Amino acid sequence: MLSSTCGYGGFQKREVGFVGISGSSFFHFSSKANAKPKGPPFIRCQSTSTNEPKTRRNILDNASNLLTNLLSGGGLGSMPKAEGAVSDLFGRPLFFSLYDWFLEHGSVYKLAFGPKAFVVVSDPIVARHILRENAFSYDKGILADILEPIMGKGLIPADLDTWKQRRRVIVPGFHALYLEAMVKTFTDCSETTILKFEKLLEAEHSSGGNAIELDLEAEFSSLALDIIGLSVFNYDFGSVTKESPVIKAVYGTLFEAEHRSTFYIPYWKFPLAKWIVPRQRKFQNDLKVINDCLDGLIRNAKDTRQETDIEKLQQRDYLNLKDASLLRFLVDMRGADVDDCQLRDDLMTMLIAGHETTAAVLTWAVFFLAQNPSKIRKAQAEIDSVLGQERPSFESLKKLEYIRLIVTEALRLYPQPPLLIRRALKPDVLPGGYNGDKDGYPIPAGTDIFLSVYNLHRSPYFWDRPHEFEPERFLEQRMDLGIEGWSGFDPTRSPGALYPNEIISDYAFLPFGGGPRKCVGDQFAVMESTVGLAMLLQKFDVELKGSPESVELVTGATIHTKNGLWCKLKKRSNIH
Repeated sequence: MLSSTCGYGGFQKREVGFVGISGSSFFHFSSKANAKPKGPPFIRCQSTSTNEPKTRRNILDNASNLLTNLLSGGGLGSMPKAEGAVSDLFGRPLFFSLYDWFLEHGSVYKLAFGPKAFVVVSDPIVARHILRENAFSYDKGILADILEPIMGKGLIPADLDTWKQRRRVIVPGFHALYLEAMVKTFTDCSETTILKFEKLLEAEHSSGGNAIELDLEAEFSSLALDIIGLSVFNYDFGSVTKESPVIKAVYGTLFEAEHRSTFYIPYWKFPLAKWIVPRQRKFQNDLKVINDCLDGLIRNAKDTRQETDIEKLQQRDYLNLKDASLLRFLVDMRGADVDDCQLRDDLMTMLIAGHETTAAVLTWAVFFLAQNPSKIRKAQAEIDSVLGQERPSFESLKKLEYIRLIVTEALRLYPQPPLLIRRALKPDVLPGGYNGDKDGYPIPAGTDIFLSVYNLHRSPYFWDRPHEFEPERFLEQRMDLGIEGWSGFDPTRSPGALYPNEIISDYAFLPFGGGPRKCVGDQFAVMESTVGLAMLLQKFDVELKGSPESVELVTGATIHTKNGLWCKLKKRSNIH
């Protein structure tokens, strides 16, 4: 074990990244979150995969595979090929099947359905090549095509030239003083949520009860929306306590982003679809409501513009600034004049990318903790020691190491998103990865790649007990495993890091991607999640309302529940 001084006690001074919609599975299926495992040992609440290849195929599967072989042809050289059985796409999310095929075919394999073939990557050595070492030979491919109508030229779907220009402007906005000020926003919004819970519990006590039942996924979703609104563009959604047309429009747009990222045929591109299809008409109306709101906020920010240099912007007294939002930073930055449309695209991207993913990580963190009372008690002991009854601060967050590791472990088991998507802009040779072809795998330009973060995070080759919920694992050094090309897991490799990032894990852990196109705002997201979780556990004990087996998940751009995470909240019995 390494001491905490080697790990994640402080803030790393480097580029930061947002938990974002960096990938998608293109299929939308539900599954019990605890489907019985057929393969490796698994935490009792989870769904997993098997290393036993299917031996029986139905008629539909056989017909599908025959069509695949006829239409997709050879290609991709000697790369192992997984035949995508149609039956594998129903009843559980695609990434579970990708895990099965990973154990069967290896770290790099070809997956073909009908005429379309993908390369699936489940190896940190290959991931590092794609995301860092040869990053500008790849773009977002299909994902950019899907999200461009919603996010325009925001950072996620932007072409390379636009991305380079906007990243240079946006990244400086996530500086230390801004993050420090945002901790107050995180605590203010979380306190509103906690006060809501306390009032509900008081009402329950008056009628003789001692617990309330809540869908915590929905509550976390409202909390995340309020935080994003205030921190990014200084707009108070107030969604924890009220509803409004803007809030409804935001959720409608979020659902449409999810729908488009999980639907295989882009019917919304068909002529007249946005007028004929009721869902698309509603989406256009929702988009107009949000855009009108954002346009008004941009106009107000520009009307009160105080243009200055980046260095001076980063030295402002953000704790006492009336508007400490990222929009204010972007508008006031000298030499960064940009049209309203681009600003709106930037804001829309961060609204969507920064909302549902944070709600998801809090949801799954509570899901795991509720089944591990000893870990809840350990977390509450740290909260009592560090915070007592005080609110979290920028400095105290550095000391909430175990809470941050809980958030990190939730992101390992259920990464948001489970897949990153890339498309080769030019011919390349992928490394073979662990146990792969030593000469690698040539791929032609235009090859679409699924980089399975889920497989990376649960690889039995790079993680001990990969399916078990163990936040403490990130304090352990894992070196000298005899894996050529992988330098192991070493917390000392990135001193002061807020969480065990891709540098520490040498690309075996990619909760926020990696390389130059890593999403902007990872420290923001980890801090936000840590505050929300700490303030919940500071006041309440949490139990699942039903069994873990009753929780169903659906997946697309993020992994979330099908019918909410219903929990029982009681006032803490062991407050010190």
